[in-house]
Amino acid sequence: MMNSKKMDTGSKDLISSLPDALLCHVLSFLPTTEAASTSVLAKRWRYLLAFVPNLDLDNTIYDDRPKMGRRKRLEMRKSFKLFVDRVLALQGTAPLKKFSLKCKIGSDPSRVNGWVLNVLERGVQELDLFIASEYEYPLPPKVLMSKTLVSLKVAGTDEFTIEVGEVSLPKLKTLHFSDVSFGDEGGPPFAKLISGCHALEELVMIKMMWDYWEYCSVSNPSLKRVTIDCQNIDENPKSVSFNTPNLVYLEFTDTVAAKYPEAIFDSLVEASVGIRMTDDQVWDARDLVHSHRGYKRCKGANAAGFFKGICNVKILYLSSEALEVCI
Repeated sequence: MMNSKKMDTGSKDLISSLPDALLCHVLSFLPTTEAASTSVLAKRWRYLLAFVPNLDLDNTIYDDRPKMGRRKRLEMRKSFKLFVDRVLALQGTAPLKKFSLKCKIGSDPSRVNGWVLNVLERGVQELDLFIASEYEYPLPPKVLMSKTLVSLKVAGTDEFTIEVGEVSLPKLKTLHFSDVSFGDEGGPPFAKLISGCHALEELVMIKMMWDYWEYCSVSNPSLKRVTIDCQNIDENPKSVSFNTPNLVYLEFTDTVAAKYPEAIFDSLVEASVGIRMTDDQVWDARDLVHSHRGYKRCKGANAAGFFKGICNVKILYLSSEALEVCI
């Protein structure tokens, strides 16, 4: 028992001797609610949260509890909002490296927008947002005009929308989208967004739908890695182009497009391709086989331009659906 007490005392003395900057660095690896709870340990810890460079805030954990009633869930959401307000007020204008926010909101997005604008003004470098809402939630336009963002990850539900107006993200290297919608006024906004990221190296798009756009273009000479998983099922995209001369890795899943006017992959090393026919095209093609009239390439779509573009890739993985498209 004596040895145990001595070790505990020694550990406390060791932690107490650490400088504030190092303690804040350690706290930055914890969820912010846990980092805040350390304020009760001692008087010295009370205001350390004000200088923690990373904030990780998540209220979705409350909604995953099946036995929690609606009233209790709403109370927890309200409490979470007050907590975030207090943390941001405590930190004031202190520089921030990373802001991660996962939350479910109601009909008024102004509270969340206020938090996002707060961290943008403080020069946040990494912004990670997951917003679930029963109502439309538009991403604040100032996010796409940040001079400090290096990484932007945005995810949500079908109601999370991105209206692409002015775009200037000069330092952005990583861009992730998952299950979000783009406004389609003035043509496909996607190409405009990508073109405004001059330092972009990694692009990830999950659960995207672009079959209703006139065309989609992934064009950026700085891109090194691209992962695209589209959810188009019943329609073929009209036109899909790639102008990525320095791309080394491509993972692409989509319904085969009507055409691929541009497929520039001069530096491609590895590709995983999962392009597929629509259900109707699959049945039509197989009917031809069963009627002994041969197997015909999917009507209304042509992947020849895409496969010609990746013909010099060193490592290639094709899904079974992609093989059907190739026949």
